[in-house]
Formats: sequence, C-alpha cells, structure tokens
Amino acid sequence: MTIHFALAQGRIRPRLSPAGARAALVRPANDNYATGFDASAEREVLHAALRQFARHGIGAADHARAQAEKAFFAGERETYRWWLGVCRTLDRRMASALVNETDGKTG
Repeated sequence: MTIHFALAQGRIRPRLSPAGARAALVRPANDNYATGFDASAEREVLHAALRQFARHGIGAADHARAQAEKAFFAGERETYRWWLGVCRTLDRRMASALVNETDGKTG
C-alpha cells in the first residue's frame, strides 16, 4: 500500500518568499567563519583533529591544549596557533579558556 503525504493547507503563508528561500539555500550551513577564511586550511585542521581523536580518544582536546601551551611558552607562535586550531575543533570552550589564559603573557 502506498503512503501519501499531503501538506496541511491553511491560511498561514510561508515565512520566506520563494526568492528568500533560494537566497537562504545559497549560504553555507555553517556560517561560523569570518570573511576570508581559508577552506583548505580549515580542512587540514579538521583532519588533524580527527587524527588526534583517533590517537587520544576522549582526551584528545586535553592533549591538543597541552601541545598548544608547550608551543606558546616555547615561543613557537605558528605551532601554537596550529594546536589551538586543533583544540578549538575538538572543544571550543577549552580553546577559549586557553586563549584567555595565554592572553597578555609573553612566551
């Protein structure tokens, strides 16, 4: 037996016009990025975070944070930003806390 689905017909109009709906579909689903972000760099960080999670499991964010702290206090800013990106991908709150802790400190 075939099941048919019919939308309820009421007096309420859709919230978006057809043009507005098409415009909404063009925007990316995840719009957390600032303008001008590098998609390939974001993809690299995502793959690194997945590898990190595969190696360290639930403690992957803690390990990434430790690596970022180590790089920060060693003065390796590029390495610090890399590990901070990995940590941010795994645990955004932990990464924010790390930035707050290292803000203003010299390494």
